[in-house]
Amino acid sequence: MEQPTIGDAFGEMIRDAYAVRTGIGPRPLAGGRYPRPVIEVIERDDGLINGAPADHYLDEPPDWPPYDHRAMRLCRGRVLDIGVGAGRCALELQRRGIAVTGLDTSLGAIEVARKRGLRDTVRNTVDEFSRAAVRYDTFLLLGNNLGLLESPERAPVLLAALSRLAAPGARIVAQGSDPYGTRDPVHVAYHERNRQRGRLGGQLRLRLRYREIASDWFDYLNCSVAELEGLLAGTGWRLKSIDERDRPYYLAVMEQDT
Repeated sequence: MEQPTIGDAFGEMIRDAYAVRTGIGPRPLAGGRYPRPVIEVIERDDGLINGAPADHYLDEPPDWPPYDHRAMRLCRGRVLDIGVGAGRCALELQRRGIAVTGLDTSLGAIEVARKRGLRDTVRNTVDEFSRAAVRYDTFLLLGNNLGLLESPERAPVLLAALSRLAAPGARIVAQGSDPYGTRDPVHVAYHERNRQRGRLGGQLRLRLRYREIASDWFDYLNCSVAELEGLLAGTGWRLKSIDERDRPYYLAVMEQDT
C-alpha cells in the first residue's frame, strides 16, 4: 500500500477549507463541479481513526463555544496566539484593538490567516521564537491547544520558552480537555495502555491526514486539572484559576511565580 507523503497536511487542509468557504481559489470538487466538504482525519497510534469537518477552524464568534468567549475576556496586554491556525481567535482580538501575534508552524495556516486579515504572523516553533526580543503579556492556547504541552518531558521545555518571552506579570490562557470522564471502551483501553507504557493516560500519539498528505507523528496531551498542576511544579508557572463550566473542557489561567 502506498504511504502518504509527509508534509503540511494541516496547511493544505486549511487552504482547501478556506477556498470552499469563500469560493476563492482551487478547491476539491465532487464530479469536477460541486465543492467537497473538507474533512480533518486524525490517526491515533492504536489505529483509531477520527474525522470531522475542518470548517470550524474558520468559525466567526457567533459560532464559537462559550469558553472561547470567556477566554477572550482573560486576554490582556500584548498577546501571542500559539497554534493560531486560520486566525480565528487572533482576528477577533485584532478587531478589538488588541496587539496580537499569530504563531504557527504551518505555512498554509499562516497564509490563510494573513488572507483573512491577520496583520502580525510568525511561522516558527515556540522554542525557536523564544529567542526573539519581543515580550508578551498573554499567551493564548485555545482550540484545545493546552495539548501542546505534549508530555511530562516536553511540558517544562515549552513553559521555559514561554518564560523567555514573558513580560512581567504574564499569563497563559489555555483551553484543555479532561479525558477521564469517558466510558468509551476504546478510549479507556488507550488510557490504560498509556499508563502501562509509563505515559500519562491522556497522552495521545497522533498524526493528521489530509488527502494524500500526512503530518509527522506527534504527542498531544489531554490531561486532568490535577495532572496539569503536577506538570507546572518547578516550572516557574502556577495555576491561577480553572473554569470548568463546560466540562470536560476547561480554561486554565497560569501565571508566573512571584
